[in-house]
Amino acid sequence: MDLLKIKRLVYQGEDETVEFKRKIVHPEKVIKEVVAFANSKGGYLLVGVDDNQTIPGLKYPEEEDFIMQKAFRDLIRPKVDFDTHLIRLNEKRAVICYYIHPGQNKPYYAFEKKSHRYGKAFVRVKDRSIQASPEIRKILKFNNAPKDVQFSYGENESRLFRFLHDNGHITLPQFQEMTGLDYKPSSQILIQMVLANALKILPRESEDWYMAAE
Repeated sequence: MDLLKIKRLVYQGEDETVEFKRKIVHPEKVIKEVVAFANSKGGYLLVGVDDNQTIPGLKYPEEEDFIMQKAFRDLIRPKVDFDTHLIRLNEKRAVICYYIHPGQNKPYYAFEKKSHRYGKAFVRVKDRSIQASPEIRKILKFNNAPKDVQFSYGENESRLFRFLHDNGHITLPQFQEMTGLDYKPSSQILIQMVLANALKILPRESEDWYMAAE
């Protein structure tokens, strides 16, 4: 990692694998980006870069790095795998680049405090980190050790594909309304169909979208 690579990442802007932070003020908020990268395809967290794609850098990068790495240790479970690069802009300023590797023990959770028992899982969608639904978390966990999944094709599944043909996507509440099933069996059917590659899931902040696999 060098300054040229940093400038290229900044030029392309924030996206599915790149996030900018001007500085670390609230590390407990920044780690949701780290968790989202670990739960997705990995990505770069650049500290010292503004949202407008300028690179002011950090005056005390070592202090910011200490704070951030402490948050990595204390506020993320399980432990994430990451690389750290400190890139000097000049004698007084630097940028910190954290590369977060795609996780091997998904889902990963962010905690507001070290003492908290429960955290929140996030996934990366375009340039945003959004909280993962229970269905997304189950899919992430299953994909740690993928195996063949099959599902029964009955009337509910037939009605689902007809709906998708006409509408493009469906939400879990819509599927419940269509079938008359309770939440748990409806959720399980959709999860199994995603794992069997019959459906694909698009995480969203409101309701996930389920679509026919291409």
